[in-house]
Amino acid sequence: MCAFEFDLLNQRSPGSPSACWEEVNASREAKNLGPSSGPNRLRDLCTFCTISLDQEEVYRTKVYEKSVSPFYGEDFYFEIPRPFQCLSFYVYAKSMFQIRDLPIGKVAIRKEDLYKYCGKENWFQLQPVDPHSEVQGKVHLEMKLNELITENGSICQQLVVQIIACQGLPLISGQNCDPYATVTLVGSDQKKTKVKKKTSDPQFDETFHFEVTRSSSYKGRSHFHVEEEDIEKLEIKVELWNNGNLAQDVFLGETRVSVKILRSDNAHKAWYLLQPKGNGTKSKPDDLGSLRLKVTYTEDNVLPSPCYMALRNLMLKSPDVKPISASAAHVLGDICRESVGYDALLPVVRLLLHHNRLLPFLTSVAALELENTQEANTIFRGNSLATRCIDDMMKIVGKSYLTVTLKPVLNEVKHTRFPKLIFYLSFNENLQGYVHKVFTSITQSSSSCPPLMCDVFRSLRQLASKRFPADPHVQYSAVSSFIFLRFFAVAVLSPHTFQLRTHHPDPEISRTLTLISKTIQSLGSWGSLSKNKLSSFKETYMYDFFKLFQEDECIEKVKRVIRCVHVIFNREVHKRAQGRKRLGKKNFKKRWLRVTNQELSYHKQKGKEALCVIPVKNILGVEKLEESAFNRKNMFQVIHSEKPLYVQAGNCVETNSWIEVLSQVSRCNPGRLSTFHPSAYVGGSWLCCTETNESTPGCKPCTATLLANIQLDIDCDRETERIFSFFSSSRSRLQKMEDACAGMSVYLGQQEECSAFTIQDPKETFRTIKELGEVLDDLQAHHDSKGALTDEPGTM
Repeated sequence: MCAFEFDLLNQRSPGSPSACWEEVNASREAKNLGPSSGPNRLRDLCTFCTISLDQEEVYRTKVYEKSVSPFYGEDFYFEIPRPFQCLSFYVYAKSMFQIRDLPIGKVAIRKEDLYKYCGKENWFQLQPVDPHSEVQGKVHLEMKLNELITENGSICQQLVVQIIACQGLPLISGQNCDPYATVTLVGSDQKKTKVKKKTSDPQFDETFHFEVTRSSSYKGRSHFHVEEEDIEKLEIKVELWNNGNLAQDVFLGETRVSVKILRSDNAHKAWYLLQPKGNGTKSKPDDLGSLRLKVTYTEDNVLPSPCYMALRNLMLKSPDVKPISASAAHVLGDICRESVGYDALLPVVRLLLHHNRLLPFLTSVAALELENTQEANTIFRGNSLATRCIDDMMKIVGKSYLTVTLKPVLNEVKHTRFPKLIFYLSFNENLQGYVHKVFTSITQSSSSCPPLMCDVFRSLRQLASKRFPADPHVQYSAVSSFIFLRFFAVAVLSPHTFQLRTHHPDPEISRTLTLISKTIQSLGSWGSLSKNKLSSFKETYMYDFFKLFQEDECIEKVKRVIRCVHVIFNREVHKRAQGRKRLGKKNFKKRWLRVTNQELSYHKQKGKEALCVIPVKNILGVEKLEESAFNRKNMFQVIHSEKPLYVQAGNCVETNSWIEVLSQVSRCNPGRLSTFHPSAYVGGSWLCCTETNESTPGCKPCTATLLANIQLDIDCDRETERIFSFFSSSRSRLQKMEDACAGMSVYLGQQEECSAFTIQDPKETFRTIKELGEVLDDLQAHHDSKGALTDEPGTM
């Protein structure tokens, strides 16, 4: 598995100070773009950059206006899902009138050369973008040299070339190509394969024969050898083309193989990388400008799954370790903080998420941060281990939530443009309309909020209220800092990073999105809502406009979003009286049953006041009830802190829906039962097991409930390998942390060298580090025994 990180910087003169990026990303800046002289010199240039794997564009920067030395300043990180040959960076001039943007130049780095530039900033000369140089893929060839006896008895030599297959050919206009191959022996006629339709990996299996003039010194040896002076003249050229039908055929690449490769053997079979036509064209230095890049390329060798079992189990045990700072996951964040920040935590979050262990871990690290928070107005405002883990969680599980909530409104912004003369008059009105739509969409989106996010927000509210009991607003500010500041506002400002747009918005749309995002940020700053603080707005129209959101109705809507309160399911049912009153009748009555993610209630009729409310946090189990209990079908029971609630649904589908919904909303409740009684307690005994004690534990195991209904493609071995690589690169820091724990245990106090780490319990932390050391050494031994396997093109 491979991964790239990029920082996109700008174009500047080499003497100016370089930008410093904490992330190890691929940075881009450019200087002196466009032709160096002549009438085609591009002065007021609007440019952008793209990143491509082979011929497939994977990222694009925003457009930088009116500069031949733009500073892009953007970071990109992505994993590579397929083999590749070349990483390319293209610089384009944005065209206002032409159909296509104008390519200025490119920088192409072959995979085998990436190690030369890894982790360093380098200036690269832009090369011209030539269609005949834009190639990718490889071709599988087999060559043989045979002896033939002709009809007149003379002996001649025949070169046999088989075009077996190709792999990784580029897309043409976003579609698979229609490839064919041509084969030429220098000095002979060209031969051609059949066209293969709509494929980037064609299978040809076609053979071509070429007669070779025999050497004058040929003496009838069993193996034909070309004379030394003739070797260079014999060369096979294979070209790949896309069949254009009525249009012109498109060149896809070529490879040349000298017949001298058959000197030592009369047969040769190998894969060859396709090359540009004529090995590409060279441009003069500084013709098109230059680009500054910082590229980090990492490649992980993932071992068989059993090799990772010990490290994986150690990480999955982290939520249960007390204190949480002594857990393996927290130790990883601690030792990697100085080198890679909290990037090392992403594979931890993904691993815990896959195994339904993320919520207790997030709860524990959030509680640890709150212990060290002295003022309520600074709660979760910094970049910490807890905030980074929650950020990563929201980005992973909240993609569809953002799509449903924001994408329709952002599409409206995308398609709205105004002539310059009426822009200012229309802008204020339209901006208010957009903000109102975004605000409405967010405040009505609680039902779309992923269950895991709701669970985390509920946990944060409870922790914050417990830490600052005198502040009534702290439970809201604790969550608003995440859902508004770090989630919705960021997605509005940079929709392309959340796949809400294909590319960066242009400058005009970006300005609108910035103001919308600023309003959303202020909604997330609870002080702006509750304390009448509007000083953050420099624009007077924004100052007046934001007052609208200080109305009590708007504030209550924001609170409802933070509480994640929404009606999930409601239907008319038959409910058995619970017999709370000594003389009450235990019969069945029609009731309106309603469940939100906060409470279960039943009402005499829809819209009427609740007759009974059961908090969701009190639900201990939801299970089916045997028909024999009350001689009724479609029965289920809600087991809670008081007597069970017995309900008859309208049909079997509704019964399953009620059980699924109630189980989901209560899945994280502490004290959920492991067993239950599948029948009722009637006449002084349980009908299922005949036990007479009503408080006897259940006689049947409860149905397992998944922690979260999230469909994610997470490779746990891959994530564990990434965790291993982060630990391995920080072994010296791990050793320092171990020494700090030992020092604290000996000297019974906090030493100066311990200040760089979070060590609450030195003995428990020391035990975790020692266990980590053993596991890492064992995994390293597996890597050493495995070795790195390579498959180089052009070999057997």
